[in-house]
Amino acid sequence: MLGGLLALLAAAGFAFETASARRGVVSATVVQALAITVPVGIPIFLFVVWITGSLGAFEDFPVKAILLLAAAGVLHFVWGRYCNYRSNKAIGSNLAGPMQQFNLLVALVLAVLLLGEALTPLRILGIALVILGPALAYERASKRQEQPPEAFRPRYAEGYTFALLSSAGYGVSPILVRMALEDRGVAFSLAGGLVSYVAATAVFVLVLCLPGQLRHVLAVNRSSARWFFVSGIVVCLSQMLRYMALALAPVSVVTPIQRLSIVFRLYFAKVLNPQHEVFSSRVFLATAIALAGALALTLSVEMVQSILPLPEGMVRLLNWRWP
Repeated sequence: MLGGLLALLAAAGFAFETASARRGVVSATVVQALAITVPVGIPIFLFVVWITGSLGAFEDFPVKAILLLAAAGVLHFVWGRYCNYRSNKAIGSNLAGPMQQFNLLVALVLAVLLLGEALTPLRILGIALVILGPALAYERASKRQEQPPEAFRPRYAEGYTFALLSSAGYGVSPILVRMALEDRGVAFSLAGGLVSYVAATAVFVLVLCLPGQLRHVLAVNRSSARWFFVSGIVVCLSQMLRYMALALAPVSVVTPIQRLSIVFRLYFAKVLNPQHEVFSSRVFLATAIALAGALALTLSVEMVQSILPLPEGMVRLLNWRWP
């Protein structure tokens, strides 16, 4: 119960972070966004780890867990977040959201290939819905040309490409975190989050060493910097909630609840970015279909049977497995 509640709070936080970061990248670059949102997580996590007395957890961390958490941090906070921000800058969070449900497909493919899990009719349905949703959100070029000059014009090719790339990072990282923190408790989850943020920041510092990058980051305008700072704090707190949820509950419980973030982000986008997002019936329909597909990917036959009494023939069909 507690793990599910933490996952729900994290979903709302991630939605707000997406909207606030989107507001910032309207007039700034993705690299400038990462330069603020990634490092700000270290002092926050360090403070929480200290006041909760979780520093001692580092003494019991196996090397394998540290490596897994470091890899999760780089994949999620650097790769995934960079691609996410690029996608949001190009097409807005409303259009990127349905496409980013592909991170569940990434996790499913890894489970089938590496963990010996199988495809089921429910998972196949989920895959179809996740693919269908983003396709419905796409609008014909002729419709986009009818927009007034000042209207936001999505760059679909760039936006969808980076939304898919972000799904790779976001799909793999929860598996790595769960492998490192499974049943270790809240103290380990907080310490683990700090490990991930330190690893991500260290990698991003290497990026800043490239010629001209530090000068470019320092040139960020104040308005965008404020939005990135707020975004960095909120996403850090949300990650903290997510790590605690993954330490207390299985990925199969935490992940579908986290999908509700796609619903929350529609509201926050309307409040914070009404001029920089696409709001249409197609977008809302695409969001609903993609969310339904994401939920179908996480359902089990037993869960469906506990909610709906099914005839024997339907139960046999739903229990089909491949391979």
